[in-house]
Amino acid sequence: MKALTQTWLAAALVSTLLAPARAETLPVTQDSAALSEVPPPQGLENHADAQLQQAAGATPYAPAATLSAPARTSAAPAQETGVSAAAPTAESAPVVPAQETGVSAVAPTAESAPAVPAQETGVSVAAPTAESAPAVPAQETGVSVAAPTAESAPAVPAQETGVSAVAPAAGSAPAVPAQENSLSAAAPAAESAPGAAAIQPGGSPQTAPTADLTGAGEGATPALSAPVVATADSGAQSVALNQPVSSTISVAQMGQKQGITLTGGQLQSGIVFTLPGDEVITNAHLNLALRVSTALAARNTSLQLMLNGQPLGTLPLGAADSDVSEYELDIPAAMVVSANNLSFKINDADKLLCEKESAQQYQVTILPKTTLSLEGQQLNIGTSLRNFPRPFIDVQRMTPASVSFGFAANVTPDSVSAAALVASWLGIQSDYRGIRFPVMRGDLPDQNGILVGHPGEKIGTVTLPDSGGPLLQVIDNPNNPVYKLLLVVGRDEAELRQAANRLTTQPLTTDASSLHVQPQPIAARQPYDAPRWINTSRPVRLSELLRKDQSLTTTGIWHDALSVNFRAAPDLFLWDGDTIPVSLHYRFPTESWIDESSSFLNVTLNGTFLRNLSVNKVGLLESAWHRLGGDARQEQYTLKLEPYLIYGDNQLALYFNIQPKADAPCGVLLNNNIKSRIEEDAWIDLSHTRHFSLLPNLAYFVGASFPFSRLADFSQTTLLLPEKPGDAEIATLLDMASRAGKATGVPLTLNQVLFGLPAGGTHLTRLQHSDVLAVSTLQNSAFTRQMLAHTAYTLSGNTLGVKEPGSGDKLRAWLTGDWSRQPLDADRYFSSNEAWRGFVSYRSPWNADRLVVMTVATSDQQLLRLHDDLDAARINAGIRGDTAIITDENGIRSFRVGPQFPSGEMPWYMMVVWYASQHSVLMALAALLLAALAGSATWVMLKRHAWRRLNPDARRQSGRK
Repeated sequence: MKALTQTWLAAALVSTLLAPARAETLPVTQDSAALSEVPPPQGLENHADAQLQQAAGATPYAPAATLSAPARTSAAPAQETGVSAAAPTAESAPVVPAQETGVSAVAPTAESAPAVPAQETGVSVAAPTAESAPAVPAQETGVSVAAPTAESAPAVPAQETGVSAVAPAAGSAPAVPAQENSLSAAAPAAESAPGAAAIQPGGSPQTAPTADLTGAGEGATPALSAPVVATADSGAQSVALNQPVSSTISVAQMGQKQGITLTGGQLQSGIVFTLPGDEVITNAHLNLALRVSTALAARNTSLQLMLNGQPLGTLPLGAADSDVSEYELDIPAAMVVSANNLSFKINDADKLLCEKESAQQYQVTILPKTTLSLEGQQLNIGTSLRNFPRPFIDVQRMTPASVSFGFAANVTPDSVSAAALVASWLGIQSDYRGIRFPVMRGDLPDQNGILVGHPGEKIGTVTLPDSGGPLLQVIDNPNNPVYKLLLVVGRDEAELRQAANRLTTQPLTTDASSLHVQPQPIAARQPYDAPRWINTSRPVRLSELLRKDQSLTTTGIWHDALSVNFRAAPDLFLWDGDTIPVSLHYRFPTESWIDESSSFLNVTLNGTFLRNLSVNKVGLLESAWHRLGGDARQEQYTLKLEPYLIYGDNQLALYFNIQPKADAPCGVLLNNNIKSRIEEDAWIDLSHTRHFSLLPNLAYFVGASFPFSRLADFSQTTLLLPEKPGDAEIATLLDMASRAGKATGVPLTLNQVLFGLPAGGTHLTRLQHSDVLAVSTLQNSAFTRQMLAHTAYTLSGNTLGVKEPGSGDKLRAWLTGDWSRQPLDADRYFSSNEAWRGFVSYRSPWNADRLVVMTVATSDQQLLRLHDDLDAARINAGIRGDTAIITDENGIRSFRVGPQFPSGEMPWYMMVVWYASQHSVLMALAALLLAALAGSATWVMLKRHAWRRLNPDARRQSGRK
C-alpha cells in the first residue's frame, strides 16, 4: 500500500511538472491544429482507417510514433506505456513520459543522459549522449540499416517494442528501421549520440540479438540473413513520417463516363468516391464544369453542392457566354474522408417537377471532365506484411495505380515469370481502375516497388538476402523511408514461383516484415473455368452476376438503370438461327396514378436496344379482360438474344420507365416508397453454346487475352522475350499479364517466360505444346526475324512487311472462300509509317493447332504507348483480324493477311456440316464434279442400254456364244 501511495504521488508530481511541456508539444502533421477545430463530418464510417478517423476527429492527428518537443522538465516514468522516452534540454535531458499512448520517441541532449526505466513495462530506452554510434539493429524484422553520422554511432537496440525512435547526431541522422510498427521517428540532436543498451527487468544491460522471423500460419522459421542496404558515408536522412502527395480524380474516373445529368424529376444526384487509407488530405479543390440548358438558365436558379451531408456552397445557374461554365471551389480538408458522397441538387427542384416537359427543357450536366484536386500527406504505414497489397495498391484509390518492378542488371527469365504472376494478381485487384508497371534493372524505384530476384543479387543499394527458401519481405525504400519495397526472393524458378504465389492465395496475417514461405502445391486450372466468365454449363441467375453492393430493386420514379455485368468466353458458338434465352421475371408498382399503358421496362445489352416490356399483356383479349377488371399483368418474358450481341465484356441494362398519369398529383412524383424489381429467378442460359472459333482473331486477344486465357493460369502458354530484353519489353509483358488476370480473375500461376528461341530440351518441348505470346521491337531484329521466319510477314532492316502470296496460296484462298485477305494493303501501310506499335498473329510454326500473338513496335517508346492505347475504347473496338497497327496520326488500322484455322470443341460430324457451310465454293465445285461423274456414268449406262435395245440380234448372237 505504501508503494502504491508513493507511485500515485510521483504520478501527480509528474503531471504537474510536465504540463508546460505538453503545452509546447508541436503536432506532427502540418494541418493537425486546424483539423482539431473542425467537427467530424458526416459520412465517416466506423470501419474507416484509424489514422483518418483521428485526422477528421476532434483531436489532432498523431501517428504511431510522435516527436516530443524540447522540454524543461526533469525525468519521470512513463505511465501505462510500452516505451519510455527521453526529452532534450539545453543542458541535461530528462525523460518525457508518453501518457496512455503506447509510443514515445527518444530525444537527444547536448550532454549525456542515463537510461531511464519505464514503469510497468520492463523496457526502457537510454537517452543518447555525445559518442560514436554503430549500426542500429531491427528486432523481429531481419533487416538492419547502417546509421552513418558525422562520427560513428553506437547501437541502440529496441527490445520487443512497438515503435522506437533514435536520436541522430548533429548534421546527420541515422536511418531507423521500423520494428513491427506502423511508423518510426528520429529526433535531431545537438551532438552525436553514444550507444545505450536495453535494460532488462533484472537491471543488467544486454545486447539485443536479431530475432527469428515467424510468419502467421507458416510455422517457425530459421534466422534470416538481412538484406544489405548500402548508404552514403555523408549520412542518412532521418526516418520520415509522411510524404507530400497530390492527385486529381475526375468524374469519369469516379464511374460516370458520360457525366451526371440532372433533368426531369431527377433534379438531384450524387456520386461516391474513395481515397487511399494511408493518405491524409490537407488541401482540396473542386474544379466543376457544367452545361446548363437555356430554359434552366433563364430561371436564374442555383445548384447546391454537398459533401458527406455537409454543404459546400451554392452556384448560380444563370446564362453564360459559353456553353460550358467552370467553377473552382475550395473544400475544407477535414471534410474529405476515406469514403465520400458528393451530391448536387437544383434548389427549386420541387417547382420544376410539376411543370410539363420539364425533362426536355430543364437540364444541367456535370461534365465528366470535372475534377477534384487533392493535396495531402502519405503516411508511413511501416513494414508489416499484413498491410499488403498496401502501400503498393489500395482498393480505395480510384485513379490508375503504378507499381514499379525492380530486377538485377542481369535479369533472368524466372524472375520475370514471378513478376508476371504478381502483376496478374495486381491487375485483378486494380480491375477497372487500371495499373501499369514501370521496370528498372539494377536500380531502385523512387517510390513503392517490388524487387524480384535471387539471393545475393544487387538491385541499386539493396542486396537481396540469403533466404534459404522462398521469402517475402518488406523494407523501407532507402531513397525515402515513407515508401516501401517488397522483396520476392527465391533461389530458383520453383522457389520464386512459390514466393510470388503466396501473395495471391490468401491474405498475409503476420505483423512481421518478412515471411519464409512454406511450399504449397499449385493446382492446374481446367479449360474455361475462369471465375469471371459466366458459366456455360447451366442457366445462370442474374442475381449471381451482381456485386455485393448491387441489387435488382429500385425505388421511386427517378432512378438509374439496373446494370448486370458479366464476362463470357469470346469463342462461344451457335448455329445460324439459334438464340440465347434470357428469362425476365419483373414487377412494376401497383399505384393507381401510374399510366400503365405508357410505362415500360427498357432492356438494352451493350448499348443495343432489345425490347420494351409492357406492364400489362398486349392483345385484344387481354385488353378486354383488363378493362373488365381482370388481372392482365405481364410479369414474365423470355428474350431471344442473337449470338453476335454477346461480347467478351457485357452489360445488361434494365430500366423501369414509369410514367405518371396526366392528372397525377405533384406530390406523388417524389414518392420513394414504391418499388420496382427483377425477381431472383430471372436467368440467362448459355448452356447450349459451344466453344469454337476461327483463329487468329486479335479481337479475342485484346478483349479477353484469348486463346491464352482458355487455361486461365497460362499452363499452356509460353511468354517469349528477346535474349536480352529491354525494360520496355518486360514492362509490356507485365501489362499483358495484368490484362489477362483482370479478364479471368485468375493469376498466371503456371506461366513460363523464355528469353530467345530455344534450340532444344524441355523449353522447346514446352514451346511445341503451348500457345505463344511474344513481345519485341524491330530493334531486336534477330529475334523478330526468327519469330516471323515461316509466316506471311517479312523483316527487311527495321521495316516490317507482308509477303506477296503465291499463285498456289491465291488459288487455295479462292477455293476455300477466304476472299477477305488484305496482304497488299497491309504491306503498303507498314511501309508508309515510320513509327508504330501493334500486334501480329499467326498459326504457330511449332504446332499447327496453336497460335502465336506477337506484340511488336518500332521502338521502346512506341511499345510503352500500348498501355494507354489499350485503355482507349475506340482503339480496343478497332483491333481485329491478324494484324493491327496503331499510329499517333491515324489511330488503329486492322488487316487480315494470313489464313485462319478452326479451334475449339466440336464433334467431327458437326465439323463436316460447319466446313460445308464455310466453304461454299469448294462445295459447289464438289457438287459439280459429282454431278459430272454421275451424269457421265448414267450417260454411258443409258447409251449401252439403247444400243442393246436397238440391236436385239447382236444380243441373241452374243447369248449363243
